[in-house]
Amino acid sequence: MHPLLPALQKGLAGLGLTLTEDQQTQLLAYMDLIGKWTKVYNLTAVRDANEMLTHHLLDSLAVIAPLRRELAKLPMPSADAATEQGAAKLAHSKFSLLDVGAGAGLPGIVIAITCPDVSVTCVDTVAKKAAFIQQVAATLKLPNLKGLHARVESLTHPFDVVCSRAFASLIDFTTWSQSALAGHGVWMAMKGKHPDQELAVLPESVKVFHVEQLQVPGLDAERCIIWMRG
Repeated sequence: MHPLLPALQKGLAGLGLTLTEDQQTQLLAYMDLIGKWTKVYNLTAVRDANEMLTHHLLDSLAVIAPLRRELAKLPMPSADAATEQGAAKLAHSKFSLLDVGAGAGLPGIVIAITCPDVSVTCVDTVAKKAAFIQQVAATLKLPNLKGLHARVESLTHPFDVVCSRAFASLIDFTTWSQSALAGHGVWMAMKGKHPDQELAVLPESVKVFHVEQLQVPGLDAERCIIWMRG
């Protein structure tokens, strides 16, 4: 048994999340891969395994229930999307999500593991980070996960959800990823403290429809999600 499995299960209980044994195993295997790669590629500043569990895994897992709720409100992918993506792919992936400035894959990889019906693309301008995400997809057998080495401004394929975690200011995040957001799509920005100043300078074209406070088990810090539409 993985030494951090009891702590992960306690955190999942605190979040009210039910995951399969396989998903729990994948999450811990992913965390081990971050630790292994960080020794060479410096993926994250957090090196301690217990700290990684709370600051990375549980922090990202805190958005899963809110994300599932918002996905349930979105229209199902159209018949056109089925033709575009291929019927086989659509059967596995109802919705598409883009994780911007994904780094080590947080929260994108956590979403791919816990929401197998979501097709997740993690984009980063650093080639080694995109390569790491591709390696995780292959190692953990996640057909719904892709790492992409690119600038988000260059992406025009529409995604149902565009998310970021500690990536940039809200105005930069929404401006840079505007062309990647589907007409019906939503932005999900993970933040620490309530970003009053960032919210104040958003253009009228960006509509904030919900600011959601999060409680991360074992983490004594403020966290919130800013939900927006274009």
